[in-house]
Amino acid sequence: MKINDLFRSDLKVVNLGLASFKEALDSVGVPAVQVDWKPPVDVEPALLRAVRAHRARIEEANKKVTAKILAAQPVLVGLEKALDVIPGMKPNLILHSGPPITWDRMCGPMRGGIMCALMYEGRAKSPAEAAQLAASGAIEYAPCHEHHAVGPMAGIVSASMPVFLVKNEEHGNTAYCTLNEGLGKVLRYGAYGEDVIKRLKWMEEVLYPALKKAVAKLGRIDLKNLIAQALHMGDEVHNRNRAATSLLYRALAPAIVTTGRDPQTTADVLEFINKNDHFFLNLSMPASKAGLDAGRNVPGSSVAVVMARNGTDFGVQLAGTGDAWFTGPADVPDALYFPGYTKADANPDIGDSAITETNGLGGFAIAAAPAIVQFVGGTANDALNYTRQMYEITAAENNVYQIPSLNFRGTPTGIDVVKVVEKNILPFIDTGVAHKEAGVGQVGAGVLNAPLEPFKKAFEGFARTL
Repeated sequence: MKINDLFRSDLKVVNLGLASFKEALDSVGVPAVQVDWKPPVDVEPALLRAVRAHRARIEEANKKVTAKILAAQPVLVGLEKALDVIPGMKPNLILHSGPPITWDRMCGPMRGGIMCALMYEGRAKSPAEAAQLAASGAIEYAPCHEHHAVGPMAGIVSASMPVFLVKNEEHGNTAYCTLNEGLGKVLRYGAYGEDVIKRLKWMEEVLYPALKKAVAKLGRIDLKNLIAQALHMGDEVHNRNRAATSLLYRALAPAIVTTGRDPQTTADVLEFINKNDHFFLNLSMPASKAGLDAGRNVPGSSVAVVMARNGTDFGVQLAGTGDAWFTGPADVPDALYFPGYTKADANPDIGDSAITETNGLGGFAIAAAPAIVQFVGGTANDALNYTRQMYEITAAENNVYQIPSLNFRGTPTGIDVVKVVEKNILPFIDTGVAHKEAGVGQVGAGVLNAPLEPFKKAFEGFARTL
């Protein structure tokens, strides 16, 4: 085209970078297209060169990891007490969510959950006594993830608590998780009142034996199949578990009825599950954990096998860097808050439940559950775009977990920290929100992007292994 012809043609503007330039054109009626692009994260040039020089090796390692993750076959095989089955569990050990942390740095809801656990275990008679014991040095703390376990929100696991046993039949490893208490004033959100402890005792003495007998009668429950069905029914099995809980209920109910000790107990157990739409969360988490753990310890892999938050720090672990944690400050979610609460009341992001996103579920599959984005005034199209963006930073697409609204495309699976840094796109997470003070409980639910710092550190740590 001649230069004169160019200036006589209608110009089409494509803007890269700051959206404010397009907004200025919009204000004067000039058509423009905004390209969703950001420069790479600022990392040491030598480390970036090292990663690019080993691109083929990294891609091959990532294929091995994602193949293991996608091949996982998580099934519920039983229930037991934490002390009896969780590796390394001790009477004075309390497991928590997220990366390692000491009592002096713990947030309010984590402290509240630990205080509740100590009273539940009979080691303290009051919140004050529990807090004193927790800070005394007599109690040990460790991340759930370092004991093949996961826990929502504060993630507290103490010795007497019943846990689900989820076995990865493809690779033989097992993951553990406590039973879900419901919403509101519950231990995992840092509440510790008498009603909270009473509910936990009922779960130990009534719910746990009933479920244990029912699962033993069934032998196994295929969780991967339930999750795949739930995605087709409006769940993403992190912040929305209504369909998955209903499917689980259908699988369990006949066995609960036929093995129940008496009609009233059976009715109480069934009603507890029926009224708790989040009951399946504590199975989607260990199902994800069991699959991701199978992908650990593959040299040269930049795939994340853990994203976890303790309410203070956000932590990441990679398949290619062993047990190393890469951490940074946790952020406060954007959320829909319960009446009387605002963002000023919220604790920073907390919980092991981002293991679902790490496994291609939760926020990565939010296109299957668009109702969730309404928490923050979003639309169904926003949900589609959140999921589409996550394909940019993942190493694979799931071969079983599919999204109907994306023409049954597999969910984006296997977060690649190299892609996170090169494209400057952060993982998208949906989550519950705890009050920042111990004892209050849940105050809302919402969404957020993972913070940059842990992924930048993970990239740098990974690059140095090359």
